[in-house]
Amino acid sequence: MPGPRVPEEPRGRGERRALLARGPGPRRRRAAAGAVLLVQALERAAFFGVAGNLVLYLSASFRWAGGQASRAALVFLGASYLLAPVGGWLADVYLGRFRAIALSLLLYLAACGLLPATALPDGRRSFCGELPQAPVVPACPAPGCPRPAPAPYCAPTLYGGLLLLALAASSVRSNLTSFGADQVLELGRHANRRFFNWFYWSINVGAVLSLLVVAFVQQNIGFLVGYGLPVACVGLAFFVFLFAAPVFVTKPPAGSQVSSMLRLALQNCCPRLWCRHSARDPGGAQLLPEQRPPQPGASPQQDVANFRGLVRLLPVMVTLVPYWMVYFQMQSTYVLQGLHLHIPNIFPNYPSNSSVALGAPASGYKIPEAWLLLANVVVLLILVPVKDRLLDPWLLRRRLLPSALQKMALGMCFSFASVLVAGFLEMERLEYIHHNQTVSQQIGDSVYYAAPLSIWWQTPQYLLIGISEMFASIPGLEFAYSEAPRSMQGAIMGIFFALSGVGSLLGSGLVALLSLPRGWLHCPEDQGNINNCRMDLYFFLLAAIQVAAALLFVRISRGYERAARGPAPQSGPGRDRG
Repeated sequence: MPGPRVPEEPRGRGERRALLARGPGPRRRRAAAGAVLLVQALERAAFFGVAGNLVLYLSASFRWAGGQASRAALVFLGASYLLAPVGGWLADVYLGRFRAIALSLLLYLAACGLLPATALPDGRRSFCGELPQAPVVPACPAPGCPRPAPAPYCAPTLYGGLLLLALAASSVRSNLTSFGADQVLELGRHANRRFFNWFYWSINVGAVLSLLVVAFVQQNIGFLVGYGLPVACVGLAFFVFLFAAPVFVTKPPAGSQVSSMLRLALQNCCPRLWCRHSARDPGGAQLLPEQRPPQPGASPQQDVANFRGLVRLLPVMVTLVPYWMVYFQMQSTYVLQGLHLHIPNIFPNYPSNSSVALGAPASGYKIPEAWLLLANVVVLLILVPVKDRLLDPWLLRRRLLPSALQKMALGMCFSFASVLVAGFLEMERLEYIHHNQTVSQQIGDSVYYAAPLSIWWQTPQYLLIGISEMFASIPGLEFAYSEAPRSMQGAIMGIFFALSGVGSLLGSGLVALLSLPRGWLHCPEDQGNINNCRMDLYFFLLAAIQVAAALLFVRISRGYERAARGPAPQSGPGRDRG
């Protein structure tokens, strides 16, 4: 059974002190927060373990074409972000965060088990039937004519399992964040800030575990063991979460205010449409009907205050979308740029020659491509404890600690610097390419013609994007949690994560647009290489977009802070500012 429930909204300082006096002690609160951090690290290890080599798994085990496998991976990653508000809303309205997380982990475990179950031929036949034979097609009338790709084998089963897995992952992501912050709510003014620092640190611990162990096992030992490890991580996370239930502070679902928010939005944005609706349904078109079921802490005055808060909150969150466009370059174009830089051979016994190969001897192991993402992860693992233990206390003692919005603006500046550095590095790389100074290197089954610049030249841009993540993403989580109306907290956290997914999809859409004929990234003769593309111009375009978004963010955030400093209403909006 979960631990003690606490009242939803203490109304004053006296009630807050009384609640703290009779609530669980600081040790139990820290133990509860530690359990949440462990669950988060294990869940992220499982998620990155599934996503890291999904394209390779679908291509090697199910014989999907590269485009088919890439689309499936994109659908899975996009759904894992865009479905986040669904899990948050279900927790707010029906389940509560504890039950929502427990059920999501259970669904996670079941859906994740599909991947190792289909890793062997017998499992694939059980779930998908026999692999269809390749159809006989007439010979091409001319060399190089396109051949139609066969329908992907086992697509309905795999897409269904991946979408269920994305739903479970998104629900855990949107609810575990705020559930963990609830555990330290009464530990002091700055407890939430410190919790979000270490929450983000635990995410990167899971990423390191996934990239160093799971990705290596999948590529060099097999997908049965490789995808069995994420299942084990989810199972352990589920056990830890249930085992720690007695020390958790849980809160009942606060009910939904979504309908009230929609009524207020319709009345303010479309008054004529609202008048027509009121004329058709005079009994049910009241702004805030008194006959609705009572909701904890929700009064007509609070509904109006919450709506006004959302109107101010959402523009701040939306202006972060261009930041996410830049951030997700780390997992796409930064990696692509790194594949076209000289990657030194880390195996000393491997003979070196004019052709640089990334891999072990024929009887050894190959280095997974996913290891190129470790630079950003290591930066965060080092910088987050430094920020929490040294930088923040030093600034706090001198009363110089910036607000969450100021930190987010600073993070945008670092992301601008990162993509700008990447653009200049790409210009330098292309200079070598245009002078025919290249080396060939094999990574996996592909050969890349790289510039003789070391991949270590990418260190500054990864360092800068890691610093930006520490200043933009972590305070963004803290801001979304502390400023959201209590009855919509899970949904708002879900919207925060969904907007990051929107940024990723917009970045992918911009790449697709620039890959059209005469676009900067249109280079079909390279067969996956970028040596005839102008990726440097793409990076500079992203830098310009980030500058414009940062200026807009500063203007909006100043207005938000001025409104927040205004006189508070008699009945507060039900927010907790941590």
